[in-house]
Amino acid sequence: MVKPIPIKERTPVWIALSDFYLDTELQDSDFQYIAKTILESPYTFEEIKSINMYEVFPVLQSNLLQPAGEWAGFNEKWLIEAITDHLEKGNRLSRILISISYKKHGWMQEDYWVRLEKMYNEISKK
Repeated sequence: MVKPIPIKERTPVWIALSDFYLDTELQDSDFQYIAKTILESPYTFEEIKSINMYEVFPVLQSNLLQPAGEWAGFNEKWLIEAITDHLEKGNRLSRILISISYKKHGWMQEDYWVRLEKMYNEISKK
């Protein structure tokens, strides 16, 4: 039996992480918002990375590859439905394919993860 997806817990995280996929340069205030969202969630930083890879990335990766992708923010209702739908249809093979795709395109977010972890650590020490 598949464990149910904790949509209420995940929603703020999905929304915050979706900023990584916008066609804009994130500012310190964006990283503060994402870090605070993570700290307010029940997830560790490592769990957040996994949520990004297997839940957010598969739905939004195409925006990273478009020359003029979404820049103003994703519709939250659409985002939640798209991720939930993706998770309901997922299987072991899809996780393997996502891992391969993330290895190929994940470099686009490397700098963001470094900056986010730094901000996360700074805020968590306060």
